Amino acid sequence: MKYFKLIGVTLMVGFLTFSCKKDNKKNLTSTKETVEIINKDTISTLLNSKDFDTLINGKQVKLYWIQNKHIKVAFTNYGGRIIGLWVPDKNGRMTDVVVGMDNVQAFISSTEPYFGATIGRVGNRIAKGKFTLNGKSYQIPTNNGINALHGGKSGFQDKVWEAEKLNASTLELRYHSLDGEQGFPGNLDVKVTYSVTENNSLRIEYNAVTDAPTVVNLTNHAFFNLNGEGSGSILDHRVQIYAEQFTPVDQTLIPTGEIRAVKNTPFDFTTPHTIGERIEVKNIQLKNGSGYDHNFILSGSQKSGMNHVATIVGDKSKIVMDVTSQEPGVQFYSGNFMEGKNQFKSAVVDSFRTAFALETQHFPDAPNQPNFPSIELNPGEEYHTISVYTFSIKQ
Repeated sequence: MKYFKLIGVTLMVGFLTFSCKKDNKKNLTSTKETVEIINKDTISTLLNSKDFDTLINGKQVKLYWIQNKHIKVAFTNYGGRIIGLWVPDKNGRMTDVVVGMDNVQAFISSTEPYFGATIGRVGNRIAKGKFTLNGKSYQIPTNNGINALHGGKSGFQDKVWEAEKLNASTLELRYHSLDGEQGFPGNLDVKVTYSVTENNSLRIEYNAVTDAPTVVNLTNHAFFNLNGEGSGSILDHRVQIYAEQFTPVDQTLIPTGEIRAVKNTPFDFTTPHTIGERIEVKNIQLKNGSGYDHNFILSGSQKSGMNHVATIVGDKSKIVMDVTSQEPGVQFYSGNFMEGKNQFKSAVVDSFRTAFALETQHFPDAPNQPNFPSIELNPGEEYHTISVYTFSIKQ
């Protein structure tokens, strides 16, 4: 197998080898068929570190890269964001499967504040921004109609994280969330470790501790298009979600508290379906979400206590993304509120349903839903969870 070495910004051509696996996927590390790919050095020229090198609220913001032989990922510590993620497609061409902007100011001014961001203190929605913990009531600023979404008006996506590149393949981000920030109780110390692994995965590990009882539900809000940023609609992506139940929502996208079977509904992805196959059928839940914007309750388990979340295949690229997580749920979002108002690094805009999200997490509105898994965190406890996104090729 032949790979490229980094030599300044020189453009080079090389080869990556593939072979067919028994499960009809091509492993990115195998060695049968040799195909030409774009040198990863050319990827680095798509983003200029000067466009991210700035101060926000007196804190240093920068561009960061992690990589191995098969995957390359760009981040900024403004919002703890994934800016882009490159993996080989069916022809071996490095393909950017996570949408994002090419400068920090574009993220700041974006009408969609969550592109690629690390989300907290509580991901997803809290009804009317209110919850009670140990008999005391708390109010989070509402920013999604009458509800609080992804931590309130200024969640973790707006914060500058302390960043340390531990090695070529690992980036560690830390943030100290003060007691009372966005109305949440307790000082919370958060660490998120992003790493690329030799089995062609992006691994995300979350840790948090608190000095007072609080609530925590962390996730990442990468928007994916497995055909590549700027390639158009994601409606022909084929999706399988390993969930036999989901949590229906009201018109404001707050769970009703019901646990409903996906069987005989457009939410049944227990066998593969394209995203667009049933998205326009007459269904009150699809109407409430303007498409898919729902929490699925994961039912299958995999080795090491990881739930098998989903398998998605890009119809053009044949890139396969397998998601596993220690979380009990995943929010599947089909890009229903993308408005074409923000320009990505590929120079295309964020048109309607040109990216999707799979946010591994606890359930929406958990503090107000006694039948949902708790997201309470107390002093002396550690919040710890891992999610993994693994890439391969389908023939």
